[in-house]
Amino acid sequence: MAIVSYDKVTRTYPGADRPAVDGLHLDIDDGEFLVLVGPSGCGKSTSLRMLAGLEDVDAGTIFIGDTDVTDLPPKDRDIAMVFQNYALYPHMSVADNMGFALKIAKVPTEERHRRVLEAARLLDLEDYLDRKPKALSGGQRQRVAMGRAIVRQPRVFLMDEPLSNLDAKLRVQTRTQIASLQRRLAVTTVYVTHDQVEAMTMGDRVAVLDDGVLQQCAPPRELYDRPANVFVAGFIGSPRMNLGQFRLTGDVAERGAARVPIGRVARHAAAAEGATTVTVGVRPEALELTGSGDGAFPAEVTLVEELGSDAYCHAVLDDPAEPMELIARLDPRAVPAAGQRVHLRIRPEEVHVFSPTTGDRLGG
Repeated sequence: MAIVSYDKVTRTYPGADRPAVDGLHLDIDDGEFLVLVGPSGCGKSTSLRMLAGLEDVDAGTIFIGDTDVTDLPPKDRDIAMVFQNYALYPHMSVADNMGFALKIAKVPTEERHRRVLEAARLLDLEDYLDRKPKALSGGQRQRVAMGRAIVRQPRVFLMDEPLSNLDAKLRVQTRTQIASLQRRLAVTTVYVTHDQVEAMTMGDRVAVLDDGVLQQCAPPRELYDRPANVFVAGFIGSPRMNLGQFRLTGDVAERGAARVPIGRVARHAAAAEGATTVTVGVRPEALELTGSGDGAFPAEVTLVEELGSDAYCHAVLDDPAEPMELIARLDPRAVPAAGQRVHLRIRPEEVHVFSPTTGDRLGG
């Protein structure tokens, strides 16, 4: 096991007009499960591949434990990687696939067999050791790839979107197995995904990247409750956070008939920037149906998604000058119909306020 550190690491591909990863500074604790997440092209896979030694580092330093591995070849980094396509040898059995790296490393046969059997028990693969990969399901192949990494007993596991080729049901089941297995093995793990739900359910901490820049790294709950900026606020959460520009008027922010109380610290931060508007963010569950009383504003329902345990109401804020789309999470047994006019209220303690210029969170 080991601590992993990125010290202001940058990678720029030849011919590119900006870095794929720009000054990444990130420390990963011993035994931690850290997830790198972000949209396509944000630099998450490049960050992982630099740690693996599969991409050059143009600036900065990468450490595994006390060792500077920036210029070390992959074989000398004591890491094991699970790829998106599993990369299994089709002509080898499951047991031979899992033990191949040990065979190359000249690990004695008895020790090799012991490690393969141990990993097979962990992954429930004992009945499949003699089969070829073509005789396995996608989930079983993924577990074989995991087993191949486990038998090497590395200091760090690296996983590059290992679940992306699985169907939705199997992906949910397998991510639970991976997270549980990692906690049992307590091996430092860096996991890349573009799926923010996967990131939030698996990681001890989640690092959000955009355009090659680290936006925020925090436990899942902190990312959700206190996003550092507009990008994180809009990316983390399903459905997405409602975000819109509001005008500052005294201690409230206004848009159409909507009035949102703004805290003193956020107001002072906006005033220090000379801002007359702010970006207001509201999670779908912070909107509720109400009467036309104080704090309520009218909206027209455009669509209702009923999911059994939840219902998501899509509506448009009644503001002819600046219509704003909203999503509200409502009681599935009391949802309005499409085309109906309703009144919504925002719970004031669940309002997020961001700078209209930098996008950063206002008010701490």
